[in-house]
Amino acid sequence: MDVHNQLRQPRILVLEDSHLDAELIREHLETLKPVPEIRYAQNRKTYEEALDGDDYDVILADFSLPDFDGMSALELARDVAPEVPFIFVSGILGEEVAIESFRQGATDYVLKQRLIRLPAAVERALAEARERTERRDAERQKELLVRELSHRVKNTMAMVMSLVRRTVKTSSSLDDYVENLLGRLRALADAHALLFETNWNEAELLEVVRRTLAPQDRGTGRVRIDAGPLTLLAPKAALALSMVLNELATNAVKHGALSSEHGTVHVNWQTDSKGVLTLRWEESDGPAVQLPEEAGFGMTLIERSVRYELNGEVRLEYLKTGLVCEIGIPLADLSG
Repeated sequence: MDVHNQLRQPRILVLEDSHLDAELIREHLETLKPVPEIRYAQNRKTYEEALDGDDYDVILADFSLPDFDGMSALELARDVAPEVPFIFVSGILGEEVAIESFRQGATDYVLKQRLIRLPAAVERALAEARERTERRDAERQKELLVRELSHRVKNTMAMVMSLVRRTVKTSSSLDDYVENLLGRLRALADAHALLFETNWNEAELLEVVRRTLAPQDRGTGRVRIDAGPLTLLAPKAALALSMVLNELATNAVKHGALSSEHGTVHVNWQTDSKGVLTLRWEESDGPAVQLPEEAGFGMTLIERSVRYELNGEVRLEYLKTGLVCEIGIPLADLSG
């Protein structure tokens, strides 16, 4: 339980037309810790004004009042503040009336002849109200989490289905298809695993790069990462960058620097004064590369992910020394 909420000064509305009885009620309420803030109402008009003008933790009401009765006061309270505990404090409350008041939503009743019971009744009502609020908040949080999970699962399944369809179209054989698809699904799964570890909050760019490239490097040290400034990624950005890096690494293994014995990959990033992060992928000492006649699905995925998921730009250079890919992304689109 939140200690701050537990110790917060309760606000109590007292509906009582007798000044003497109101003073006796106040004396008993002031034995509570913390001492409550009390507002008084003497008739229907002041009671309605009090209900409309403020929020209360407990309502205490006499049953016999000059211009209306306690059941009417209870009905008004149920309409305006249905979650607030309502306790009758009366000198004339028979058993039948008490039972009917409970049916109508009253929390408890205390006879004026036994006001010594009042602090305990108020404390019990406050505790029960807190428990109901916490239970309701927990249910709301659970509903939000279920809806969010459902949304993420649908998005993930849509991405998986797209990967399956597009990988089929661009694979030359069954083995090629299986290898490409498994690599992309592994990258997607690794990115999700990292986000689950962060409770689906922001993930560090360095950790995303490391995890995505580790399967292709296999501890050889041929993939060198020079970390730039600490950069936190929102879940959407982390997933998109993970897929982009996986495509670059897969291409390097099949056709680029990592396909040869001595080839290497260098990854680094920097930010500038305009709030743009530039991530650079540079391959060296691999086979000579040249501009392909048509873009494959991997390069299409890279360009579309950066442009549409991250609002960024991609620049590719097919140099004799190896592929160079520079990705520029506004920092605002990485964290938001």
